[in-house]
Formats: sequence, C-alpha cells, structure tokens
Amino acid sequence: MAGGLIPIDEAQRHVLERCSVTDVVRADSLAGRFPASVMGAVLATDVVSAEDVPPFANSAVDGYAVRSVDVDGASAQKPIELRVRGEVAAGAAASVDVASGTAVRIMTGAPMPAGADCVVMVEDTSFDGDKTILDGSLSVRIMKAVKSGDGVRSAGDDVRRGETVFVAGTTITPAVAAVLASVNARSALVHRRPRVAVLSTGDELVDDGSALAPGQIRESNRTMLVGLVNASGVEAIDYGIVRDDEAALEAVLRDAANSCDAIVTSGGVSMGDYDVVKAVLSRIADMRWMQIAIKPAKPFAFGRLTNGHGAPVPVFGLPGNPVSSLVSFELLARPALRRMAGHPESAWNRPVVNAIADQPLTRGRDGKVHYQRVVARFADDGRVHVQSVRAQASHQLAATALANAIAVVGDGDGVPVGGEVPVILLVT
Repeated sequence: MAGGLIPIDEAQRHVLERCSVTDVVRADSLAGRFPASVMGAVLATDVVSAEDVPPFANSAVDGYAVRSVDVDGASAQKPIELRVRGEVAAGAAASVDVASGTAVRIMTGAPMPAGADCVVMVEDTSFDGDKTILDGSLSVRIMKAVKSGDGVRSAGDDVRRGETVFVAGTTITPAVAAVLASVNARSALVHRRPRVAVLSTGDELVDDGSALAPGQIRESNRTMLVGLVNASGVEAIDYGIVRDDEAALEAVLRDAANSCDAIVTSGGVSMGDYDVVKAVLSRIADMRWMQIAIKPAKPFAFGRLTNGHGAPVPVFGLPGNPVSSLVSFELLARPALRRMAGHPESAWNRPVVNAIADQPLTRGRDGKVHYQRVVARFADDGRVHVQSVRAQASHQLAATALANAIAVVGDGDGVPVGGEVPVILLVT
C-alpha cells in the first residue's frame, strides 16, 4: 500500500493474534447470588441445570383452579357455578384436591392442587360471598371457558433438569445471574476479567483544575479511555499522567505490566524524531510502530512488555488526538480486550449495519478508509439513517461525543444522499 501504510485488517489481525485469553477462575455465589464483581465476566464452561424451573406446576395468574371439563361452555351470559372448597397461596402447599363441581382459589405462583388442570383468571369470575368461607358452601361463577393447561406453568416450563442453560462464552448479565440463581448454580467457572492500565503521557497535560500555563492543555484522553475500557467489559486501572521522563515512564510501565493484563497509553506514537513514549517502549518492549491506512487514527503502536513473571503483557499505543484515540481504541484495542476477557469472536467487534446517508458523507481520494462519526436513527422505512456530526477533525472531540455510530467510508468520492454505507453502532 502507498506510503508504507498498512490495511486496517492487517493491523487488527496482528493485534488479535498476540492477545491471549485470561485464565479461568471459579466465581462463587453468596447466599445464592453472584456478587456484582462477577457481572460482565464470561463463562468458561457450559452451565447445566440440576433442577427443573419451575420445580412444580403452578398458577400463572390469580384466579380459581378448576377442571376444564367443569367449565366447558361457560360464558358471561351463561356462567357455571362451582363450589369453592379451599385456597392456595404462593409459598404454601396445595392441601386440598379439586373434585368434580368444585374450585380452589389460587394465587400467582402457588402450586396447582391435585385434580385441577387449568386456572380461570379472577377477572373472568364473580364471587360475592365471604372470601374467608372455603368449606364448599359458597360458589364462584365462572364466566369464561378455559382449556386444559390454561393459566398453568408446568414443571420445567422454563428450564429442565439436565438442560444446558448457557454455553461457554456467555456474558454474565444481571438476567443471566438471575437464571443461575434459579437453577441453584452455586458457582461458575469464568474467565478472569482483565485488568487494564490506562495512562496518558506529556508535560503539557493538566488534570488538577489549575490555571493553564502557556503550552498546557487539559487532559481528556485518559478520562475517555478509562470509560471505554470499563464499558468493554474489562476493568480499567487509572495510572494517571506520566511526565516526559524516561525513568519515570519506564517505572510506571513496568509496575503496570506486573499488576495488569494489558496497558493502554495515548500519545507519542506518531512519526516524530523523538518522543519519550517511543524511546522507552522501543527499548523495554517488543513493539511494532504502524501507520494504518485509515483516517483518523493513522498512527498506532502495539507490542508486548514482559512482566516480572515472564509473561507478555499487551501494550496498546493510541494516538494523542482525542478523536483518533477513540477511533483507534474502537478498531484495535476494544476487540483485543474483549478477546482477552473470553468473549467469543462474534462479540469482539461492535455490530455493523448498512445505513442510508441523509446527508452526503464527503471525502477525497487518499488511499485510506475514512471513519466518519455520525448520528444514527431508525426512520419510518425501518432502515437505519445517519447524519454526519459535521466536525470531523481528529482534535474535535466535542462534536464526536454526540455520535452514536461510525460510518465506514471507503476510498473514493464519499457517499451521496440516499447512498448506502456500513456503520459501526457504538452500542454495547
């Protein structure tokens, strides 16, 4: 490729091949519940249920447990009366049977009494007597016919004993954790969530709220990257700002390599003659300094720093311009971090859909793929439509911050109004 630029897929492949999945650990539930620290972790093995869920047939509604043959033909114009001879509440045992011509009042979740094969919703009944009298002397009017099985949750209706409820690679979300609790999974084997050191470098950076001296700027990349790392399902460790001092930077990097599973830096990866980041990483790590055929985020560095235990720790060197840093993270660091966390390949990247451009996405021919930040929405035609955030320069983060998608505009003259363009949806 012209100018020594490499294709984005080559850069992605180079990174992914050098990032290993974290080790497997056992996560134990506490009083039947998995702690918040497990949320976002990825299952390393399949989970097989040891129990039926629900464990017994129960009512799906508040109403009356009956025999379907006893209410056949019932209607509001021709109700059928059944003698009420008991009640079953949720959490109680069904101690009374339903015989011919009788009904048992039942609550949602309560076990089905013997003899009953369906439940009539309370809204389809009428009972005017004293609800405490359950000796069969009072009757309920059934005003709707129901079939066998109506209003009933069968045992194992959700999960059956011996069924695989989740396969390896499933992320533990709150809903997944709830299912694990429902099948009495007391522990689970998961991939340890990677710890990722995030740091910014440069004497010009300020983050303490003080007045800016000449040449200084407010640090923002680290704030953004810590959030992006955490949102990727891994754990960000904030290492702050490191000044332009080789000894200080080396000490921070070595500490991060000994404490974390990966390192993300921003700044110091361009083709300048000298930079502290480049000088230090070139000396202590096995690095590849890349110029990728994309805009923004052309400069990118990746390598591995051997820690004190002899293990290689991936280092992602992102460009210093904030928009470039964001795009570089999305295309190169995020998929690798998710791979390390144990996510299946289908979940490494964000979803991509074909969208319609409501405005022209202009660009010139330069041999690069342009990643233009856009706002995506569903339109009345059921398609995703996008509009540019306008300000597309690599330093203009304020405009990019409002984008919820990135349009992938191939080399050429851009995309006209009404044209189709693939977009990366910035959703989890």
